[in-house]
Amino acid sequence: MVSRLPHSAELSRFCQKLNRVKTLEDDMMETAFNRCLTTFDLTLLGIGGMVGSGLYVLTGTVAKETAGPAIVISFIIAAFASLLAALCYAEFGAHVPKTGSAYMFTYISVGEIWAFLIGWNVILEYMIGGAAVARAWSGYLDSIFDHKIKNFTETHVGTWSIPFLAHYPDFLASGILLIATAFISFGARVSSWLNHVFSAISLGVILFILVMGFILAKPQNWGAAEGGFAPFGISGIMSGTATCFYAFVGFDVIAASSEEARNPQKAVPRAIAISLGLATGAYILVSMVLTLMVPWHALDPDSALADAFYQRGYSWAGFIVAAGSICAMNTVLLSNLFSLPRIVYAMAEDGLFFQVFSRVHPHTQVPVVAIVVFGTLMSVLALIFDLEALVQFLSIGTLLAYTFVAASVIVLRFQRAKSQASNPPSESENAPPTSAETIGTSEPKEYESFSDKLNLVGKEKAKSQREPGQLKAIFDPYLDFLSDFYPGEVVTVAVVILMVSAICLCSILVFGKNQLHLPTWSYSLLIVLFSLAFVCSLVLIGVHEQQKKSQTFQLPLVPLTPALSILLNIYLMLKLNYMTWLRFSVWLIAGLLVYFGYGVWHSKENLRESQGHVISARYVVFPSSSLEETVQTVQPSMQPSQGLDETAEEEEAKR
Repeated sequence: MVSRLPHSAELSRFCQKLNRVKTLEDDMMETAFNRCLTTFDLTLLGIGGMVGSGLYVLTGTVAKETAGPAIVISFIIAAFASLLAALCYAEFGAHVPKTGSAYMFTYISVGEIWAFLIGWNVILEYMIGGAAVARAWSGYLDSIFDHKIKNFTETHVGTWSIPFLAHYPDFLASGILLIATAFISFGARVSSWLNHVFSAISLGVILFILVMGFILAKPQNWGAAEGGFAPFGISGIMSGTATCFYAFVGFDVIAASSEEARNPQKAVPRAIAISLGLATGAYILVSMVLTLMVPWHALDPDSALADAFYQRGYSWAGFIVAAGSICAMNTVLLSNLFSLPRIVYAMAEDGLFFQVFSRVHPHTQVPVVAIVVFGTLMSVLALIFDLEALVQFLSIGTLLAYTFVAASVIVLRFQRAKSQASNPPSESENAPPTSAETIGTSEPKEYESFSDKLNLVGKEKAKSQREPGQLKAIFDPYLDFLSDFYPGEVVTVAVVILMVSAICLCSILVFGKNQLHLPTWSYSLLIVLFSLAFVCSLVLIGVHEQQKKSQTFQLPLVPLTPALSILLNIYLMLKLNYMTWLRFSVWLIAGLLVYFGYGVWHSKENLRESQGHVISARYVVFPSSSLEETVQTVQPSMQPSQGLDETAEEEEAKR
């Protein structure tokens, strides 16, 4: 029985499989897609992804049920957290112009299983985002016709009384998703052109809302007679912030589209910055107008803006707003259906998801199988699920993706750039930096090639030229023990400590008083201890060398900026209710079943490892005498990797 248990070496190799990173191609501009999108196209894609049902539906829902007029503060905080995440996406999108968004960024820096889980959650994010927008689109169209569509469906089809499901099946929402799926399958240029048309109409309607709204504004609607500016307090503002995150998830469509951008190094950062700035301004101003026009408790959560004009006696304005909202939601539908198949394609192309989804149509140059399958699944979600349940589910997946992308920025910034790595890679690259004490040991050192040893000796002579991930020279007298680790190893451990301390700190802040009932002294002590751990991990990261400034966009103030993003994202995740976490856990378990049942075995990195490493010669350097006199050729190991014997026999037979 004992002999059947896996050995520690086997467990170690299996864990290495789970944490292996993606090998990038030499030419990252080469692609099966059509690089046709400009900065303007990407900017409108980002605006279209952000300014939709979040503006026309969430503003009313959050204002009435969660934050009141203080929804303005909720949007400001959500925008700040989104800005931190957006800057991380901008760096990655410019540095790695490949489709996949958060999945790809995590794969090249953190590890395979984490990348799969992020990709799995991003798939859910886009599916839920598209379904929620489709239901909002249906609700607004129904409001134009005085809810005749809803009444007809309830009368002739029936209603449901099941938790988390809609009150009635929404065939209109399901149908619009199927139509949008058909348009997306025609290619990137068609999708971009449709997005331009709908975005132009949407921006015009937003300007109309702002002008008319400020004319009809009543400052007393924020007064004490109506409940005050923040009737739900600080807790309501922060809960509203977590939900308002849904409004800004659209900017990652720009990163997901970087493989179809003409000049992604410049276009992606510019498009993210412009689109996020415009969307933030729109959300803050519209939420102010909405709560000043009508008291927050009198808002209609399903069609707040249009209904506000109806309540003030401007039915014609309400009709314009409802029509504009439909155009805005069309852009979000196109954005979600544009991004989702590309995430699925990236995972399938890497072997982590079913290979059929990696097929690209030769004429339209889009992953048509992924578009049709997931567009259909999205339409099913819109048919049966409730909007509010979908939106809360969406927030947690988005926040988790933002958290891992921020952590990936730190890890990647303190790793060697690809141009710095030797080619081909050798065993010496994976060895820790050799100090004078290591060279002086009695054990011989083994290297792949003679040039590897020469490079190592050269590095010892030029200690001032530190690699990314190594201790800065100025800290050598104080932290010399850190120089014995692999380059980047201490940074990786510090990032783990940073995330754990952030989780503990946010847990105390969210649950310490009400749920855990901690006394004041222990509450304060735990906050101080976890804050110190968070700050110490930042300091530990900061004393190491970063990559030199590159020509592409780089996030400023690393590691502070991504660390703040991690802290804020975790705090907002913990503010979501427990049922959201429960449903999210079920989805994660389903993802792990897919990964361990298919992805880990079909991964291209796994296939690359199984080919083995053929070593033509090795050199042994003895420390007892000079370098030139002690280099001796050593024969390769007589235990070839699996499959090499058969290959040799086949070549011999051909001769």
